[in-house]
Amino acid sequence: MKNIYIILILIFSFTIISCAKKDESTDTTTTTTTTTLSAPSGLTATGTAGQVSLDWSAVTSAGSYTVYWDNATGISSSSTAITSVSTDNYTHSSLDNGSIYYYKVAAVATDNTTGSLSSEVNAATPLPAANNLSASGANNTITLTWNTVSGATSYTLYWDNVSGIDNSDTAITSININTDNTTHDNYTHSNMDNGSTYYYKVAAVNSSGTGTLSSVASALLSANIQGSETNEGHTYALTSDTLSWDAAATAAAAVGGYLATLNTKAENTWLYDKFGHYGGTARDLWIGSKDNVTEGSWYWYNGTTSGDDNVSDNISSGAKWPDGTAKWASGEPNNASGEDCGTIRGSQNKSTWNDFGCERELYGIIEID
Repeated sequence: MKNIYIILILIFSFTIISCAKKDESTDTTTTTTTTTLSAPSGLTATGTAGQVSLDWSAVTSAGSYTVYWDNATGISSSSTAITSVSTDNYTHSSLDNGSIYYYKVAAVATDNTTGSLSSEVNAATPLPAANNLSASGANNTITLTWNTVSGATSYTLYWDNVSGIDNSDTAITSININTDNTTHDNYTHSNMDNGSTYYYKVAAVNSSGTGTLSSVASALLSANIQGSETNEGHTYALTSDTLSWDAAATAAAAVGGYLATLNTKAENTWLYDKFGHYGGTARDLWIGSKDNVTEGSWYWYNGTTSGDDNVSDNISSGAKWPDGTAKWASGEPNNASGEDCGTIRGSQNKSTWNDFGCERELYGIIEID
């Protein structure tokens, strides 16, 4: 019996020792903590022609960024994504002008987990500038035309009677597009003061905002002139009535100008294109040349000098432009019946010169420096 007790005691002791060793074992389970990257702050968007520039504050531990975008508000992680942006700025290019684009940005960790989205921003890509703005002045009225801008729903016209036009000047808004002409739009500015030069720029408008300003155009108003336009820093116009050469020169001087001197072929061509068919009729027009002092010695009369001291060989009979084309029409000047005053032809031998009797009544081209 004594031996049985000894055996039981030994078994009990072994059990206690085994449990104690089991309790001494260590739990080796490891807990991994994932940190979500914060949303980029300070996101800004700036629209220019065909692109939007984005900028934001860098996020600590970011390996790259993803830009989400659309042309409608409500950007989310399911929006179109631009991935692997390596810097804290991005230029989104090849965009349509005249549209609004919306953006959010998220940082991406080195393990490719994506952080929280930034606040949403938007920017518009402005409509392009209208090309070929021109201003033509007559008595109290200026007519403006320009090339149609695709996507425009209206136009804003900025104007003043001093140069240096920008979008802080007086604005004429909500000018309708010309539904009768798919290539040009226009506006007539009425009840203006004669004796002043007016300056203009135009901008296309749609739901994205006001587009880029055009180049400047200007026109001089006077009761004595019509069709004034500016080219290469000079203003040109026609006399308001048909006049003798001398009367036309007087009318030009009254508005601070002179009958036009045609110094280059480009100027000659531009004047013919603008005025040779003014009002839809082919016209011969007075220019500022005469040979009244010495027959055959043609000179430009600019209102302050005349006579042989101002003879210019480059406008004598047989004179040519640098490209070899003749300035005078074939057989001209011929002094038929005492013709001492020069014209540019809008009818026969178009854009070349002819001599007429100074007493004939024609419209004259006025030039103002």
